[in-house]
Order: sequence, then structure tokens, then C-alpha cells
Amino acid sequence: MIYPCHKKQIPSLKRIEGQLSGIAKMIDEDKYCIDILNQMRAVRTAITSVEARILKTHMTGCVTDALKSEAEFNSKFEELIKTLKR
Repeated sequence: MIYPCHKKQIPSLKRIEGQLSGIAKMIDEDKYCIDILNQMRAVRTAITSVEARILKTHMTGCVTDALKSEAEFNSKFEELIKTLKR
């Protein structure tokens, strides 16, 4: 199977990486707790956004392709449920 390309998510992930570095710097510099927590919330929101875009791609690509076979669809469905339960 050919998997969808997620390379367009790289800029968002690089931004998140920068935010995490910024949080570490804030901690090193003894910044105010609420400011650190606000930045952590922003990172969590950004990760959720990237996750949602990848999930949408998976649903519209991989799962849609699996509809051609009931066994393959059931396998993809179970795989998705296991992933979402984590």
C-alpha cells in the first residue's frame, strides 16, 4: 500500500519544536508559571491540530481505500479505534 504524504505538516511541527524550546528557555529563566502554562497549552493545541489533519488524511485516504474490502475495512477500523483509545 502507498501511504499518503504528510510532509506539509513539517512547518507546523517545526513551529511546535520552536515553541517547546521557548518553554524550556522560559523555565531556565524562571518565568511566571501561568506564562509557561499558557505556552504549554498552545503547544498542546498545535499538536492536536496536526493530529487532526493527519487523521483526516487517513480517513479520506487509507480508510476510504479499505472500503473496497470488508475485511480490510474492519482491520482499518479496529486499528483506528486502538489508536484513538491510547
